[in-house]
Amino acid sequence: MEEALSRIRSVADYQFGRGKGEALFPGNVRIGYSRRTGRIRYVYLGEERLATMRPTDGLFSLSIVGGKRLVESAGKLRCLVTVKDEVSRFIAEGGDVFALHVVAADDQIRPRDEAIAVDEQGAVLAVGRAVLSGSEMKAFKRGVAVKIRRGVLQES
Repeated sequence: MEEALSRIRSVADYQFGRGKGEALFPGNVRIGYSRRTGRIRYVYLGEERLATMRPTDGLFSLSIVGGKRLVESAGKLRCLVTVKDEVSRFIAEGGDVFALHVVAADDQIRPRDEAIAVDEQGAVLAVGRAVLSGSEMKAFKRGVAVKIRRGVLQES
C-alpha cells in the first residue's frame, strides 16, 4: 500500500505541481485496481472517488471531489481555468468552456491536460480536459477551450 500511495502521489505531483500529490491523496485513501490488469485504476477517500488513473497515459482524470481538494490546497495549481461568472451556471451543469469566456488560464496548460474550471471567486464549477493551451485559451475568442467531463450541478 505504501508503495502504491507513493506512486500515485508522485504522478499527481508531476501532473498538478509539486506537493499536490499529498494534498490530493491523504494517507487514508483506498486504491482500486483493475481486475484484468492488476494496475492502479481508482483512488477513493471514504466512498468518494477522487481520481481515475487513465490507462492510456498513466495520468489522472479528476472527479469533482478531487478537483475541490486540489483547489483548496495551498500553493499554485497548474490546471486552473477561470471563467466569467455569467457562464458559471452553464459550466457547472456540464457545458463546455469556450475560449471567449476564459478570464485566466495557467500558461503551463497544454492540450489534453486535465483542467479544473473555476468561477471568478475561485469556486470549482467542473472538471474536464483542455482542448487548447493556456495561452491560446486567453488569446482566442472562439472555440472550445475545455471539454467538460462533469460539472458540480450534474446528477451523480
